[in-house]
Amino acid sequence: MATASMPIPSTHSRAPMLALGFHPDCVPYERGLELQAEAVDRIEQGLDRGTVLLLEHPPVYTAGRRAEPDEYPSDGSPVVAVDRGGRVTWHGPGQLVCYPVVRLRSGAGVVDFVRALETAIIDTVAAFGVSGTRVEGRSGVWVTHPDHPPTKLAQIGLHARAGIITHGIAINCCNDLEPFSRIVPCGIPDAGVTTLSALAGRRIPPEIVAPDLQVHLAHVIAEFTA
Repeated sequence: MATASMPIPSTHSRAPMLALGFHPDCVPYERGLELQAEAVDRIEQGLDRGTVLLLEHPPVYTAGRRAEPDEYPSDGSPVVAVDRGGRVTWHGPGQLVCYPVVRLRSGAGVVDFVRALETAIIDTVAAFGVSGTRVEGRSGVWVTHPDHPPTKLAQIGLHARAGIITHGIAINCCNDLEPFSRIVPCGIPDAGVTTLSALAGRRIPPEIVAPDLQVHLAHVIAEFTA
């Protein structure tokens, strides 16, 4: 698995951002969990201020703490249970996954951090001509339509322990949407799922989106970390 870094000016970011394993060198989900655990250990030992990982995963279903059995894949596909918030979702090639493993500064709330991550995603997709938005009572970034329910473009599911954040965000860039048809995505039965490519009318892979996301995340990390 190749590892490369996309540097961000130190004046804007307190945590290095590393781009790891874009397609075809996707990072196995279990390895992603290990990388997050290693980043947490470094924070707890005072070795650094955190690490932001950007990558793609091979196809995998995961279930957060609030997942219900009837939301699991209808075809019996295996599901990895994890300690993040949220419910059942899918990760795979064509989807940009970002894990901001950082310690929030004193007084910074997790909900506020989620809102800031949503803003970073909205600003990122705007560079590709797509208008993302929030939906009241639902996390992530959405696209609204006048004549049918909103569709979800990006997911957010975090875990916080002792102020340290793990797990993160996933932006549907050019991935296949068929796997979502086998589950109740994020536990929301009355909303669809879409991709940046479908909305922009051209193929936009994760490695093209990652540099823009890094820029906007750098400001979030600077604001919310010690």
